[in-house]
Amino acid sequence: MLGLLLLAFGIYDYNASAPFDIRVTKVEKRQGVEVRDITYDSSSGARKAAYLVVPANKGKHPAALMVHWYAPEEHDSNRTQYLGQAVELAQLGVISLLPETMWSEPKWFPTRKRSDDFEASARAVRDLRRELDLLLSQPDVDKTRVALVGHDFGAMYGSILITVDRRPTMYALQAFTNQMSHWYLYGPKMPEPERSEFIGKLKPMDATEHLSKAAPAPVLLQFGTKDHHVPKERAEASINATSSPKKVIWYETEHGLNDKAVRDRMEWLKQQLRL
Repeated sequence: MLGLLLLAFGIYDYNASAPFDIRVTKVEKRQGVEVRDITYDSSSGARKAAYLVVPANKGKHPAALMVHWYAPEEHDSNRTQYLGQAVELAQLGVISLLPETMWSEPKWFPTRKRSDDFEASARAVRDLRRELDLLLSQPDVDKTRVALVGHDFGAMYGSILITVDRRPTMYALQAFTNQMSHWYLYGPKMPEPERSEFIGKLKPMDATEHLSKAAPAPVLLQFGTKDHHVPKERAEASINATSSPKKVIWYETEHGLNDKAVRDRMEWLKQQLRL
């Protein structure tokens, strides 16, 4: 309900008619498909970068918006995370957009200010909506087959689209916590009553405020049993909140999940996108 109130107040609104001013900085052929390194104007007008992965075949293309995780010690804590998977999907006809995010910058988290977290989060959602605009504006996109794929923060912000923007028709979400404040409270301890007020302000962005409204869109939920960022009770809170149809898969691994999770996700996407 709180999430719907925020939507009513328009915090996720943006100028959807503004031109993208897409500029292609590099084009690379990979396994018969085209990987375009592009920049464009985001929801705030700031320039952002993304990979647009384009199939070679003709006909209607399913689409995927793929939003990476934040693990600054890892090499793929950026828009490259899903690139190999996007290329594989493009070989089957899927067009994908892999955008950079505020958490693409390795030092983003320790240098941000908690007083900015709410507005920065709202802006991240507006950016995702803008990126859906860009993706779905591409030629020959089948708007009835649109996947949102997200890991960690990518899943947490992606889940908000369930109530904010109904264009995704399926969600593949990995290793995310059920409350936005969980991770934003990492770092120096916040005293009361500021801590409770902070949690309350971010509550409308909690994944559990949105997951129950996903239907009829199917949802794939993937979690690791050894994930110290997302312990079992947090994962189960998200699982229990998610509407059906849903598929839940656990892996004996940590927050980054593993190759089996990638294979399972790819099979699920192929089935749901009817490839």
